[in-house]
Amino acid sequence: MVQICTHSGSFHADESLAVYLLRLLPQFSDSTLVRSRNPSDWEASDIVVDVSGKYDGVKYFDHHQREFNEVFNGNYKTKLSSAGLIYKHYGRDIIKHVLKLSEDKDVEFLYDKVYKEFIESLDANDNGINNYPKDATPKFHDKNITLPSMVSRLNPSWNESCTDADFDRQFLKSTELMGSAFLALLEGYGKSWLPAKSIVQDAFDQRFEVDKSGEILVLSQFCPWKEHLYAIEQENNAEGEIKFVLFKDSTDKWRVSTVSVTSSSFEFRLGLPEELRGLRDEELSEKSGVEGCIFIHAAGFIGGANSEESVLKLARLSLQKK
Repeated sequence: MVQICTHSGSFHADESLAVYLLRLLPQFSDSTLVRSRNPSDWEASDIVVDVSGKYDGVKYFDHHQREFNEVFNGNYKTKLSSAGLIYKHYGRDIIKHVLKLSEDKDVEFLYDKVYKEFIESLDANDNGINNYPKDATPKFHDKNITLPSMVSRLNPSWNESCTDADFDRQFLKSTELMGSAFLALLEGYGKSWLPAKSIVQDAFDQRFEVDKSGEILVLSQFCPWKEHLYAIEQENNAEGEIKFVLFKDSTDKWRVSTVSVTSSSFEFRLGLPEELRGLRDEELSEKSGVEGCIFIHAAGFIGGANSEESVLKLARLSLQKK
C-alpha cells in the first residue's frame, strides 16, 4: 500500500493541506499516513512531506533546508511551503481529476488562479511573510479567523493529553478543515466562475451588434462577469473600452451596470446620467424619455428597468453625454 509520511508532533496548515491534496489523486487515495521524524520511516514511505530536509520533486517535498528557494513560477516571489510544493507538482492533475477537465487552457488558467488566490497565502504564512508593512496599525484583529490559526488551535493544548496519538487524531481534523476549504474554492472556480467566462466572451464578441460604439455588453444570462471582462479586454487589446454591462436579474427585470476603472475600484469608467440619478419609476421614465424605468442609483453606478430595450436606451443616453 502507498504510504505518505509527514512529521509528527504539532502541525500547521501547509502540511495539513499537502496531505489532503495528495489524497485527492487516485494513486494516493487509499494511502496510509505516517507521522514521524524517524529517517527509517521516511525511507519506507513513497512520498515525504514537510520533513526530511530534502526536496527532489519526486519523493521528498520539504522546504525547511537553508538552501531552499523554490517559488511557484517566475511570476511569483513567495517561497513555497509544503502546500505550495505539492500543488506545484500535482496541482494540474488534481484540477483535471476533481473537475473532470480536459481543456489544457482551462486547467492552466485554474492552476495559476488557485495558487494566486489560495495557496500562495499559505506559503507566505508558513514562511513568516507579512502581507502588510510591519509598522502598519491594524484596524481590527483577524488572526483567529484565518485558516492557519484554526489549524493551530486544533493542536492539543499544553495542559491536555499530548501523546503522538492525540496529535495524529487532531491532524486528521486539520486536513479535513484545509481540504474542505480548498475543494470549495476549486469547485467554485471550476464549476461556477470559469464557465461564466464563455458568457462574457460571447457578449464581448457580439458587442457591435448591440451598439455601434462597441461599448455595451449584453449578457445572455447573469453570471460573475467583472473579472472576466478585464481579462478579455486585455487579451483583445481593448482595455477600458466597455462602459456598460446589461443583464437580467433574479426578478426577471433588467439591470444596466457601469464598469469600474479597476476590479478593486469604486470609480467607474462612465456613470449613468447625472440628472437621472436617484430617480425612480414614472418620474425616471418621464425625465429620461425611456418607458418602464425602475431606478437609477443615486451614485450612478447601476440602474434597472422592465426590459432589455429600456436599459439599453439608458446606457446609450449615458454614451451620448460623455
